[in-house]
Amino acid sequence: MLESTLLATVAAVVREGSFERAARVLHITPSAVSQRIRQMEERVGAVLIVRGQPCTATEAGARICRHADSVAMLEHDLRRDLPALAPEDAQAEHTTIRIAINADSLSTWFVTAMRDFCAQSQVLLDVAVDDQDQTNEWLRRGHVLAAVTSHAKAVQGCKVRKLGTLRYCATASPAFMQQHFAGGVNADTLARAPSIVFDRNDRLQERWVRRQLRRDVMLPAHRLPSSQAFVDAALADVGWGMNPLLSVQEHMDKRRLVELVPGRALDVPLYWQVAQQPLPELERLTRSVVAAAGQALL
Repeated sequence: MLESTLLATVAAVVREGSFERAARVLHITPSAVSQRIRQMEERVGAVLIVRGQPCTATEAGARICRHADSVAMLEHDLRRDLPALAPEDAQAEHTTIRIAINADSLSTWFVTAMRDFCAQSQVLLDVAVDDQDQTNEWLRRGHVLAAVTSHAKAVQGCKVRKLGTLRYCATASPAFMQQHFAGGVNADTLARAPSIVFDRNDRLQERWVRRQLRRDVMLPAHRLPSSQAFVDAALADVGWGMNPLLSVQEHMDKRRLVELVPGRALDVPLYWQVAQQPLPELERLTRSVVAAAGQALL
């Protein structure tokens, strides 16, 4: 069996990014943190922490962190049911659930799920942001216990629930449309008009163009890793981009933004994949996520 203090120390270093910050959270010295990490690495026979700025987990370390989170939640539930087991310094005890989610869900509907979950739980959420096509990799590698993803096939050790569909519209300002698409939206104009992408994993613009033209087009693009900045940049005539209808409906109603091709939205199905462990706090989070998604998504 692995000691819970050693598990918690590995998780704290990864979460806080350094031995010093982990030491402050755990109320021990940095040298004690280092000793615990070395002891844990000797116990499992693998390097768990990549020392750097910040410190990060190896694949083995990520799996240890996931196990640590599960153990912490089990202990959290036990202390809740048996208050006599709570430590004297209860304020120092913080249980965390790590999840991965796409930025557009985080900016549109997921905070409602967080609100409902936090209203009934003292567990903290550690949210990592990535493209919806990539978040399942966080699960597969053991970095998180749950994820909002576009993948319907469950990762090994996880169960999956369909949440609904997030609708995207290819939008730009009227001034941008007049400048770049006065002659129509076609391969030539798309190859010249600046688009906006979230990061190198963002393929929504390419998917939309392929669906409209039945061919690929090399799109010039600004990289802008912020959902709100995506909308702001479109409003500021910077480029066109795939924005969630939930984010731009009001701007479209007031004609501050218009669709490049009216009525040609792109629907992205979203799923909730979560570890199969029967953990009450994880099940409570799942209920909050499913309820919030049911209110917001198609």
